[in-house]
Amino acid sequence: MAASTTTVRRIKLGSQGLEVSAQGLGCMSMSAFYGPPKSEPDMIALIHHAVGSGVTFLDTSDFYGPHTNEILLGKALKGGVRQKVELATKFGIRLADGKREIQGDPAYVRAACEASLKRLDIDCIDLYYQHRIDTRVPIEVTIGELKKLVEEGKIKYIGLSEASASTIRRAHAVHPITAVQLEWSLWSRDVEADIVPTC
Repeated sequence: MAASTTTVRRIKLGSQGLEVSAQGLGCMSMSAFYGPPKSEPDMIALIHHAVGSGVTFLDTSDFYGPHTNEILLGKALKGGVRQKVELATKFGIRLADGKREIQGDPAYVRAACEASLKRLDIDCIDLYYQHRIDTRVPIEVTIGELKKLVEEGKIKYIGLSEASASTIRRAHAVHPITAVQLEWSLWSRDVEADIVPTC
């Protein structure tokens, strides 16, 4: 992997110390959605090119594939690449009998984390997002289990995806939330009312 002459700005994400490249690489479409899965060697080469260019913040999920995107990332991180990147993955959406289910109970959180670590072939996830909020489980319970995973060294930082301002505040009271992932664009600006001020 050749070094790049381009400099990608580095930024602090959240207030707990995570530093990432200002541009990230979302890996979802490499293995799922937006057409058939792409060639694995081509996608690994793309990831290596991105990292070599200074784009070191990689985003995946156990739901992409499902699972195959994390396996792809695990292969791409071999040969010293892991030490050069900040890796985000997610849990909370699973397929059961062909139907999408949202799950956030402690046993599931732990099992999902362990499975992601194995597929990615790493010891610790830099940023672990709850992909969707399980309304059947109090957010304090889910975050409580994530906090244990932080204490055990299996994840470094906790994030939420598609969460309300109230949920973010309740979660943050249990353990600091480093990142919130949702759409914020010219088309979708409703997050400016509550989410942005909360963050």
